[in-house]
Amino acid sequence: MSADLPRAFGAPVLAARFRATPEDFFVEELPGFEPAGEGEHLLLTVQKRGMNTAFAAKRIAAWAGLPEMAIGYAGLKDRHAVTRQRFSVHLPKRNAPDIAGLNGDDLQVMESTWHNRKLPRGALAGNRFVLVLREVRGDRAAIEQRLADIAARGLPNWFGEQRFGRDGGNVAAALAMFGGRRVRRDQRSMLLSAARSELFNRVLGARITAGNWNQGIDGEVWMLEGSRSVFGPEPWNDALAQRLAAFDIHPSGPLWGAGELRSTGACRELELTALADDTATRLRSGLEQAELRQERRALRLRPQGLAWEWLGEDALSLGFALPPGSYATALLHELGEVGEADRESASASASAP
Repeated sequence: MSADLPRAFGAPVLAARFRATPEDFFVEELPGFEPAGEGEHLLLTVQKRGMNTAFAAKRIAAWAGLPEMAIGYAGLKDRHAVTRQRFSVHLPKRNAPDIAGLNGDDLQVMESTWHNRKLPRGALAGNRFVLVLREVRGDRAAIEQRLADIAARGLPNWFGEQRFGRDGGNVAAALAMFGGRRVRRDQRSMLLSAARSELFNRVLGARITAGNWNQGIDGEVWMLEGSRSVFGPEPWNDALAQRLAAFDIHPSGPLWGAGELRSTGACRELELTALADDTATRLRSGLEQAELRQERRALRLRPQGLAWEWLGEDALSLGFALPPGSYATALLHELGEVGEADRESASASASAP
C-alpha cells in the first residue's frame, strides 16, 4: 500500500520488512463449495511456492495435455508467496494422468476429487493468511494495541497495489486507453478494474480523512456482510446502528460506471467532491463510455480470527482471514511502514514467473 494513503488508526506503530522468503507470505483459499465427488472436472487442491496462478495453470494444462482454457481457478495468487488454491481440469473421459507427475519441489497436489463443473472465478469464501514480519521496530505494547483495535473495529477496504501494476502504471495506461490507445482484451479488463479501483480508493481516503469510513452519514448506501447486496439510503435508526456495530452491514463507496449514483445527501456530495479533479473526471468518463454500470463496494472489512505471535525480538507472525476481493496489505498499512524484502532473496529458489 502507498504510504501516502491515510491511516484510519493514526500514526504508524511499527516499521518492518515482509516476504523475506516465500514462506513469510502464506495464502490459502477458503473453498466456496463442497465438491460433488463426480463429474467431468478433476478438482485439484495445489500448494505452490514462488509460482503465480497463471503459470501453475499452464503447468497443469501441459501435464493433462489440454489447452489452458480447460483449466479453471477461482482467484489469482501472487508469485512471491506460498499459496494453496484449487484448480479444475476438464477431463470428460476421466483419464487423468498420474498425479505424481505433476508434483515437484515448487508444486504439490494436496487433494484431488471430481466435480461436475469448471471452477469459475470468484468461487471461494475468502482467503486465510499467515504473514511473518521481520526486522520489526516499534513498541510491542503499541503494536499489540493497534492489532486489538483492528480486530474490534475492522479495516478500511482498500484496493491493494496489485490492482495498479508496476509503479502504479495501470491508471496512466487506463487514461491512455480512454484516449484512444488500442489494447488487448485482457489488458482492457485489467485497466478498467484499475480505473475503478483508483476512484474507489479516493472516496475511501476522503471518508477516512473525514473520520466516517466506518460510520453511516446522510444518504448512505449500505452493503450486507458477505454479499454484494445493497440497500438504502434510508433514515438512520437504532436498528441500523445495531447492525453496523455487529458488522452485519457496512458503509459503501462507488465502483464507477454509467448511471446515477445511488448515494444521496452528504454521502453523494462527498463522493463527487473526491472525484472532481481532472484525472478522476477522465477516469469516470472512460468507465461510463465503456458501459460499466454503477456498483458499490464495502468501505469496511473485518479480519476474521486475527491472531498474532512474536517469533523472537523482531519477528511477528500474523494470522487472519479476509473475504474475497480484499487485500492483506490493508492490514499492514494500518500497522505502519512495512516494506518488501529484496526480491532476489525472496525468490532465489523460485522456478516460475
